Amino acid sequence: MNAGIVVAGAGQAGFQLAASLRESGFKDPITLVGDEAALPYQRPPLSKAYLAGKTDQEGLFLRPPGFFAEHAISHRPGLRAVAIDRAERRLQLSDGDSLPYDHLVLATGARNRPLPVPGADLEGVRQLRGLADADALKADIAAARAVVVVGAGFIGLEFAAVAAARGLAVTVIEAAERPMARAVSAVMGDFFRGTQEALGVRFAFGAGVTVILGRDGRATGVALADGRELPADLVLVGIGVLPNGDLAAEAGLPAENGVQVDAFLGTPDPAISAIGDCARFPTPFARGLTADDTVRIESVQNAIDQGRCLAARLVGKPAAYGALPWFWSDQGPHKLQIAGLSGPGDDSVVRGSGNAFSVFRFRDGRLSAVESVDRAGDHMIARRLLAAGTPLTPDQAADPGFDLKALALQRP
Repeated sequence: MNAGIVVAGAGQAGFQLAASLRESGFKDPITLVGDEAALPYQRPPLSKAYLAGKTDQEGLFLRPPGFFAEHAISHRPGLRAVAIDRAERRLQLSDGDSLPYDHLVLATGARNRPLPVPGADLEGVRQLRGLADADALKADIAAARAVVVVGAGFIGLEFAAVAAARGLAVTVIEAAERPMARAVSAVMGDFFRGTQEALGVRFAFGAGVTVILGRDGRATGVALADGRELPADLVLVGIGVLPNGDLAAEAGLPAENGVQVDAFLGTPDPAISAIGDCARFPTPFARGLTADDTVRIESVQNAIDQGRCLAARLVGKPAAYGALPWFWSDQGPHKLQIAGLSGPGDDSVVRGSGNAFSVFRFRDGRLSAVESVDRAGDHMIARRLLAAGTPLTPDQAADPGFDLKALALQRP
């Protein structure tokens, strides 16, 4: 009997792979191993709609419970993959069981980066990665008065907006000099600083946390390197993530800053592939951005696209992964959409004004990314331009009379 495909990880990427395999007519066994008890679910709403009470747990599920039985997908919840026996092609699980595989897919995702300061283990200090984290935060928000968010990235700012809307006093601490400094342009970062401040959120930039203060085992505040102390009965830490590559590394596979894969999402072991947040892969959109043109992308769309791409290869229709990276974030009343990959040295050209505008980024004179706030049309045009490699100059992007849509619709 065929061992089939075993997927270590039941998040967006792992689920998409399994669903796409069945859609493509794959008949052999498929087993999803996930370390959470819940059915595969969406993570983005956790910091927004779920915390705000606009959707419930059932609304997060990627598919209803019956889907897995109907499509003969075995879901093994609440288990971790702990070791890979590459010689025997078996995956060891945390309950002592092991699963044989014809092909193993690592979709192990990422974990929150810990805050390495005293007091980080106090009650009331939270991180947000999974459903259990969001449920704990829901309870904390209901009882909290003062909130400190450590890290002004996407998750931190999304949470800050939700907490501020609940009437809580919110302060965001950020080591850089502006929000989302590694992800967006200075223009966009400054805009979202302003929108957060309009909600009542306060910022401390260029600041480092030295201690989480506490009393009777519970957080009471945050001490900064400059001597300031901020009161807080809830502290959210959002300082980035680390890829879950240990399983691959311990099996002898390259896994520095993510499991290294080739253009077809395969590892050096032909029986093992990797997708999603844990995978570091080559892409033409990273040219000039990284030394080896590889990146690791934490986004829903990347997880979906890689799941589909790998499924096609596993049913005999291989194609190099070349999907355009794109992202979104709901920041209070505004929607931020990003197409492409930008770097800190990329030039910026602004198109539009007020609360609805786009920032076109250029690297070595070529369009590298477009950041749009409340301009969905610009975002869709940008995706077409970047995916097709259509030339666009900074002067054209800056000219409000230049017809971007016509350029995007041109046939190559």
